[in-house]
Amino acid sequence: MTIRAAFLTSKGSMDQNFPRVVEEMSPAQADPWSRVAVVTVTHHSAALIEKCLASVARAAQVIVVDNASDDDTPTMVRRASTKAQVIANSVNRGFGAGCNQGLEKIAVEFALLLGPDSTIDDASLAALVDAADRWPEAGLLGPAIIAPDGHVELSHDLGLFERIAAGRRLDGNLVPGGPLCANHLSGAVLLVRMSALQQVGGFDSNIFLYYEDDDLCIRMRRAGHSLILVPEARATHIGGGASRPGLGIHWRKFWHMAWSRLYIEAKYHGRPATVRVAVRHAPRFLAKALGYALVLNGRKGVRDAARFAGTVAWILGVKAMPEMPLAPGS
Repeated sequence: MTIRAAFLTSKGSMDQNFPRVVEEMSPAQADPWSRVAVVTVTHHSAALIEKCLASVARAAQVIVVDNASDDDTPTMVRRASTKAQVIANSVNRGFGAGCNQGLEKIAVEFALLLGPDSTIDDASLAALVDAADRWPEAGLLGPAIIAPDGHVELSHDLGLFERIAAGRRLDGNLVPGGPLCANHLSGAVLLVRMSALQQVGGFDSNIFLYYEDDDLCIRMRRAGHSLILVPEARATHIGGGASRPGLGIHWRKFWHMAWSRLYIEAKYHGRPATVRVAVRHAPRFLAKALGYALVLNGRKGVRDAARFAGTVAWILGVKAMPEMPLAPGS
């Protein structure tokens, strides 16, 4: 948007010699929040959601999809934000399916996917939207993600299959000096161009949890959309804080991590290749689970037992995302 001013001479006529263009202002600088709807998916998130919602109070829309919390999260949301639209699921539908429910309600240009354990400030949101205006081919844009203790969380990477081949990264704690094109952006905090999402479709509803952002990034890139990391934008993320801790959550986390990893492999490389991967992984997970049980390391034993169970479940054709009823009004 260009702001123009008319300057008059002492006789009241327009002074043709004075520059009339006094400032160039991008739409994002004018009011970035008016172009953004926030979608967050909660599950037992009452302890965290208030700070999250406070950070996005100026958004055009705020949509909270609650996955059957029993800690009064929906009530906390309504108390913290009169603007928030709450979709209360009677069962836990998972992250991707929950996001899709919220994304269907969006009536503006961009969606900001923000976990209930994350916050973002006005300047960082403006930086993301400004970058989206500079690079209209970008389908997804992500900020640098900073933990509460100040360390940098890895928020961009190679694509899933490329990084498996490349091995462990050594620059995980570094923030790039400027924007860059990435092959993968973390779904913890993500600005989504709705026109691009409508082209490629939302999250894969077969995935309950984990690797759904990898899948979306792959489909965005294959459709010709770039993924831009905007390190000038900063978001705070309490890793693992989106739902309450416990051994049950711990089990489900690693069960779904194993299952979803194989599902993505099969989606892009076929079932025969994926069965070979699964058969290679399953004995290792089982051996580790038994070893940790012998030394009474219960938490790690549960982790690897869950990985083994998730791997076997995928081999047997067990679904991670069974048919579930939608919430009223969703």
